Amino acid sequence: MSEPGTALVTGASAGIGAALSREFAAHGHDVALVARREERLRALADDLEAHGVTATPIVMDLDDAAAAMDLHEEITDRELDIDILVNNVGVGTYGPFGDSDLDEERTQLRLNVVLPVELTRLFLDGFDGDGKVLTVGSMAGMAPGPGLSTYYASKAYVNSFTEAIAEELRGEVDVTLVCPGPVDTEFADRAGMGASSVGSVSSNSPENVAQAAYAGLMAGETVVVPSRAMRVVDLLCRVAPRPVVRRVTRWVNSGR
Repeated sequence: MSEPGTALVTGASAGIGAALSREFAAHGHDVALVARREERLRALADDLEAHGVTATPIVMDLDDAAAAMDLHEEITDRELDIDILVNNVGVGTYGPFGDSDLDEERTQLRLNVVLPVELTRLFLDGFDGDGKVLTVGSMAGMAPGPGLSTYYASKAYVNSFTEAIAEELRGEVDVTLVCPGPVDTEFADRAGMGASSVGSVSSNSPENVAQAAYAGLMAGETVVVPSRAMRVVDLLCRVAPRPVVRRVTRWVNSGR
């Protein structure tokens, strides 16, 4: 029986990233954990090693143009053999685009778009036809999102990119996209979404998302939507007239 392999998880210190790290460890995978909050990261690594796996914390701020290359070099220097790349880290910016902070928008693009593309490209060569990629997209990528316009757009890019390379690499490397809807994490607070209605009707837990994502990845699924309610939303986004989708999304993202 083959070894489960080592998973590299970005944004591992909280939320979906921490839940995914626990899910991989619970199934016997060694894990390399990447985040910028050292105390949380080391505490998580200690907890995971109780499962009998090796958990390697890598403290790194991924909001840098050279972050993907730096992380790849760090992994190489530590002689870690990565079998599963988990592109999880991401942020959001909330509010009218005309009032947005350009530096925050750049950070969002680096973390949500540039980083997963670069990391996927860098690690593909080391998989030798036996690796896996799990990318955390979003149901937000299925529609335009007034009030969260650049976040929705960044997830549309990630969703499309991940599905496309899943088809390109079919039979060589398993690539899975997980598309949660609202999840009970720090994301909304960090994005300044206190006035938004997002998540007030339907929300999911990081643990449920992680379990569905892991099961889908191991089953070779291309797209995982870990919520029945969000699967209905996905269908409605595909069949409803686009102006209706825009207006509904604007209402959802607006104040309560």
